[in-house]
Amino acid sequence: MNDPRLAELFEFLRFPSISTQSDHAVDLIACAEWLKAKFHALGFDAAVHETGGHPAVVASTPRDPAKKTVLIYGHYDVQPPEPLEEWETPPFEPVIRDGRIFARGSTDNKGQILAHILGLGEKLSRREPLPVNVIFLIEGEEEIGSPHLEAFLEKHRDTLACDVIVISDTGMAAHGCPTLTYALRGIAAMEFVVKGPSHDLHSGVFGGAVMNPATAAARLIASLHHDDGRVAIEGFYDTVRPLADWEREAAAALPITEEDLKSLTGVSALFGEPGYTSIERVGARPTAEVNGVGGGYQGEGTKTVLPREAFVKLTFRLVPDQEADTVLDLAEAHLRRHCPPGVSLEIHRGHSGAPYFADPNSPFGLAAQRALERVFGRQPALMREGGSIPIVTTFKKVLGVDSLLLALASPDCRAHSPNENFPVENFLAGLRLSVAAVEEIAAAS
Repeated sequence: MNDPRLAELFEFLRFPSISTQSDHAVDLIACAEWLKAKFHALGFDAAVHETGGHPAVVASTPRDPAKKTVLIYGHYDVQPPEPLEEWETPPFEPVIRDGRIFARGSTDNKGQILAHILGLGEKLSRREPLPVNVIFLIEGEEEIGSPHLEAFLEKHRDTLACDVIVISDTGMAAHGCPTLTYALRGIAAMEFVVKGPSHDLHSGVFGGAVMNPATAAARLIASLHHDDGRVAIEGFYDTVRPLADWEREAAAALPITEEDLKSLTGVSALFGEPGYTSIERVGARPTAEVNGVGGGYQGEGTKTVLPREAFVKLTFRLVPDQEADTVLDLAEAHLRRHCPPGVSLEIHRGHSGAPYFADPNSPFGLAAQRALERVFGRQPALMREGGSIPIVTTFKKVLGVDSLLLALASPDCRAHSPNENFPVENFLAGLRLSVAAVEEIAAAS
């Protein structure tokens, strides 16, 4: 490891900055202070800010009103590393094997954001002017849903005002394939509890005389879809924005095949809404998914009871122009309409996030595509990503600007899993991408 930039990344990765575990609060503070010192050493103004939770780091260059302003977002917090026994090497002792950096946070998000910091910082340290004003916002709560970010943005709206946001926290369509993610699905969560008898009942004495809550829950789950995979909730598709022809062409051009998806997921066959490819269904179509089911005896062997209640956890992935509250209203009405007699429903709504769409053929979208092509030497893929990144819609809501999602993570990076890794070549590409992106954005018109 002769490259000093890799040594800096290793320093960054050694902080166990696990935002979900309170006993690591001191590590998050130390990590934020390390970032502030790094920014200062590179020539940025920087400060650590209280948020009401884990601190945020803001760094910037002097603002020239004649230049565009680019905000670059990332996060320094990481997921818990468990199960520890599945790591080949300790999660906070980074190593390079087979050209990849193995450590918790290497891809999500420390490797990606540090590439941008160092790429632009190297120009500043050489006293080379940047073609845009740059603001870095690096938070410590992304992995717990950024609960304090919106209030922080509101409070610092003037300081963080910008023309466009650059984020590298998404995945490439394939290893080495430059990728601009232009849309993200939203999410709406719900849990329902089916309640029946006042207590568990003997299934021999009472079976056949009362509605079993577990059976009722299964029937309600089955009611959510038609046999062909379409969601059966009345009105569910009413506001869904149709796919444009260019989007279907872009999806067809992605270097991901049906066989790739089967291999990645370990299934023998793919299944979903008819009329769309699997890639289109994953990125551009809404879903209703069961994430958990429970009720009755869960131990070893048999216990012949009718459970007093059963529960189901649901999430709905949303696409433009669906709204979370509307979808949850429709789902609740559907469940109550299909609830069998003899049981009652308790419905609890969970978190939600809006879908996101930014035109990849806008001036800034085209600038992002040119930057990716400069760095990777090939035309970038345009992709809708099936996951949700609520902070992107928060930025749009508060700051009123779009985000350019420039992927540096390979599909097999194992983010959130043991043996998370980041290819060294992706890190080095990120250094170049940071410079190419601001240059192309400066030239956009």
